[in-house]
Amino acid sequence: MNLHAFLETKPLFYDEIDYARMPKTYESIASHFTLPKIIHLVGTNGKGTTGRFLAYMLKANGLHVGHYTSPHILHFNERIWMDGSDVDDAHLEKAHQTLLSWLDPDVAQALSYFEYTTLLAMVIFSQKCDFVVLEAGLGGEFDATNVFPKCLSIITPIGLDHQAFLGETIEAIAQTKINSATGIIVLAKQYAMSVYPIALAKSCALQTPLYEVETFFDEAKSETLARYGATHHLPRYLEENFKTALCALTVLGYDCDLETFLPTLLHGRCQRILPNVIMDVGHNVMAAKALVESLGGKKVFLVYNSYKDKDFKAILEVLKPIIKAILVIEIESPRAADQADLYEAAKTLALPISSFEAIQSDKEYLVFGSFSVVEAFLKGLCEK
Repeated sequence: MNLHAFLETKPLFYDEIDYARMPKTYESIASHFTLPKIIHLVGTNGKGTTGRFLAYMLKANGLHVGHYTSPHILHFNERIWMDGSDVDDAHLEKAHQTLLSWLDPDVAQALSYFEYTTLLAMVIFSQKCDFVVLEAGLGGEFDATNVFPKCLSIITPIGLDHQAFLGETIEAIAQTKINSATGIIVLAKQYAMSVYPIALAKSCALQTPLYEVETFFDEAKSETLARYGATHHLPRYLEENFKTALCALTVLGYDCDLETFLPTLLHGRCQRILPNVIMDVGHNVMAAKALVESLGGKKVFLVYNSYKDKDFKAILEVLKPIIKAILVIEIESPRAADQADLYEAAKTLALPISSFEAIQSDKEYLVFGSFSVVEAFLKGLCEK
């Protein structure tokens, strides 16, 4: 069975996760891997862009680098990036057949979509890479990516998301994410102060260094980075992600020439795809706050939808100051929110709401709400 057909047999989302399955599976095939140095990213927001910034910085130092990120928007290949390009179908299929030959058939079938694709990525990366930037899924210590030994852990901003799996408080979520660290920790700027003592306690228990990005750079370097962000029109939150990547790069013993380095973003991260359309795959309150700040009060038509397990009323309340009207786009997902609930939330917030039909050249749009929203919007553009 080819990779596409094989993955079609696996659901993307699970109500329960068997946390013992991935460690047991990896242990059974670990001898097949020659692992590169692994940098592990955990957090709520910013993992993708921080990881991609760092991957390009390492590549600029002449290293072979892999970056594993999820989910994808249009094509599965987006999840596995190496030396500047998404992996092609031929390499994916070859790695798939190799992995199947290593695994017991029952185990291969039992692995979740994310577990299997994490191993698949490492099959590809282990052949050629010096470093792998490995982004966790929604978890931390129990995440499928945490089975691999790492040289560095990066903790991106932590907030409320996926509470059903991670805990109902920021403190609980931070604990399970930071528990994944086993050595050096780079801690991004946090918006919840309670995260800092949890990271400090973990580094003390490990007896390994903790580097806080907020205090890592001296005043002169911070001013240089601020100018760099302004020159390249990075919104504040992307500037912070860039600083986190640069901190990690420095800790690893490498440098970045800011005069020649161009900040390359992942697809769908505060990305202007048309003169009047910005899209962002964010899907929680923290991401909404970052977008409000980055848009500077500009009013937009919000092309939106949400998963039913998200607090979309709180998200819309944060976005309200910049919303002219909500335009609901249909998404293909069993997790999609009931449209009646979206309309009720908009009514409560006194926000105009209707179905999305098409963009108009004289209006400004923000496409936001989830990867599925961005996917649906882009597919609609491609069909026109």
